[in-house]
Amino acid sequence: MFKKILIANRGEIACRVAATARRLGVRTVAVYSDADMHARHVRACDEAVHVGGNAPRESYLQWQRIIEAAQATGAQAIHPGYGFLSENQDFARACAAAGLVFIGPPHTAIAAMGSKSAAKELMDQAGVPLVPGYHGANNEPAFLAAQAERIGYPVLIKASAGGGGKGMRRVDQAKDFASALASCQRESKAAFGNDQVLVERYVTRPRHIEIQVFADTQGHCVYLFERDCSVQRRHQKVLEEAPAPGMTLARRAEMGQAAVAAAQAVGYVGAGTVEFIAEQLDDGDLRFYFMEMNTRLQVEHPVTEAITGLDLVEWQLRVASGEPLPLRQEQLVRRGHAIEARVCAENPQANFLPATGTLQVARWPAHVCFERSDTLPRVDSGFGQGDPISPYYDSMIAKLIVWGEDREQALARMDAALAATHIMGLATNVAFLRRVVASRAFATADLDTALIEREHAALFEAPELPAEVAAAAVAAHVLAAEAALEEADPWSHRDGWRLFGGAQRRFSLELAGHPLTLVLERLHDGATMLEIGEERWSFATRALGQGRHDVQLGARRLTVSVYAQGERYAVFTDAGSALVSEYDPIAHAGDAAADGGRLTAPMPGKVVSFLARTGEKVKRGQALAVMEAMKMEHTLHAPHDGVVQELLYAVGDQVAEGGELLRLAKD
Repeated sequence: MFKKILIANRGEIACRVAATARRLGVRTVAVYSDADMHARHVRACDEAVHVGGNAPRESYLQWQRIIEAAQATGAQAIHPGYGFLSENQDFARACAAAGLVFIGPPHTAIAAMGSKSAAKELMDQAGVPLVPGYHGANNEPAFLAAQAERIGYPVLIKASAGGGGKGMRRVDQAKDFASALASCQRESKAAFGNDQVLVERYVTRPRHIEIQVFADTQGHCVYLFERDCSVQRRHQKVLEEAPAPGMTLARRAEMGQAAVAAAQAVGYVGAGTVEFIAEQLDDGDLRFYFMEMNTRLQVEHPVTEAITGLDLVEWQLRVASGEPLPLRQEQLVRRGHAIEARVCAENPQANFLPATGTLQVARWPAHVCFERSDTLPRVDSGFGQGDPISPYYDSMIAKLIVWGEDREQALARMDAALAATHIMGLATNVAFLRRVVASRAFATADLDTALIEREHAALFEAPELPAEVAAAAVAAHVLAAEAALEEADPWSHRDGWRLFGGAQRRFSLELAGHPLTLVLERLHDGATMLEIGEERWSFATRALGQGRHDVQLGARRLTVSVYAQGERYAVFTDAGSALVSEYDPIAHAGDAAADGGRLTAPMPGKVVSFLARTGEKVKRGQALAVMEAMKMEHTLHAPHDGVVQELLYAVGDQVAEGGELLRLAKD
């Protein structure tokens, strides 16, 4: 076993690797950028080395500096985590040349699986099932159009290099093929420096099922069962679970053996994931096709750990140090069901636009970190309360993993874990995740990669927390805060008591963009009433400490948690959550006119391109600019018809949230 390793990554995966290394007695070295100087992964390791500026290309992608850091600190090996350099064949080769062990597959295996088209040709030779399509090198438009006709519409055009949904288009009719191909190739060229594409039959209602494989240097290779990753947004995973619902033993064995064959075809070593598209047949069975192989540990590896009781990072370290696999295929067993939810800084209501800011509140359910528990959820995170979420890296804040004896129990535990996750300071997808878990499709395992679109009404149009509950929670919190500050003098109390008659108190609030007037009335007999519009309820509250309150609202009794930051209140209940603000009607009177037609940055980020020139006439909805934030591109559109008067930034400039990108005069 190694004595010291360097972790060439950040965030939760760096903390995750450090936790296993510490348990095994292996010392760790962290690397960090300017933005991550005080990050949790830096504190989680025994040593840390600064490697550059904020952007990944200035720091975490500077593999020469990382190798120098490993050599300077005496590390024997480098764990790349996932993302960044984890699938960079040049980095893996450079590690070996520098006398360092790359805790991953050989660079030759990374190269073999790095091109989708080349990998599929290799898989075809190995007898691994492929989606019918064309995976060759001829990318002449007329030739590819002919291949699409041969395959049969609908077809899917995919970038041969890269992933994350870039350079991917579904085409339903021949007349749309040429324009879709050109668009795909432009996007692929811009994202990956390679405009090669492949064309495949589009699988309707596909499921995304992947097999975890592991191989050692002695020639042994096993599969550690499967994960279903069908719930996706923008071609990126949202929820993952193991095992895949509805999978027969025969199909599981067949897919596992195909995955092992894929790994052995490239001389694989270490942890890898073979991803399949599974076509759902009328008889309930699945027909599966090879999609790609991720030559690294996956984000969703904890669900495999939960059902097997194994530590996959420990396996990685043991295999990389030359040890054989700890178990053979016949010794591997699975137990129960596990689900992982990715908690991200993003706004689902705005097409999952990434969010940045400070985690003013970050409260998790009672949990364990980086290990399995049969009762408590597991929370893998690289952030804590008070930490910033910057625009330079991925939007994921944490992963919540639950285990149950069966899928029904796991679903219930996931809902409870999400309900107990309280985050304030920026937008997150926690409430959205609860709706997905509770949706009919997910609850009944009616899965495919279009689940979120199919369940749009339930996921995006579901009512917010009832206004009276949110308002009552805020009132309870304000009254408790005031009571804590008041002295014992009864004449200084603000509880509404009067010698004769009652008293009223008004709160002007804003909920989900709508003003809300709350009237709290103290009656002479001591009773309190809460009124919103025409509705009126009896109201009583008792502070429970740490922002928790027992609230009686009419016949309902509930426990709420409220966190206040200035004039904003985050309300959390078992039924849902809401963000409530104090509202000043006078201050908001000119908002609509002031905002008018300004084109502003919805998040901090970098200007990738402007799609209109100064003096150009544009139409409402026309694409005007592209920004990059949190490793994703976002296109901004004209708010109205007009003329571009001035571009206020240059391509490559960083823009703060709310920064005006260009001046657009109404035509």
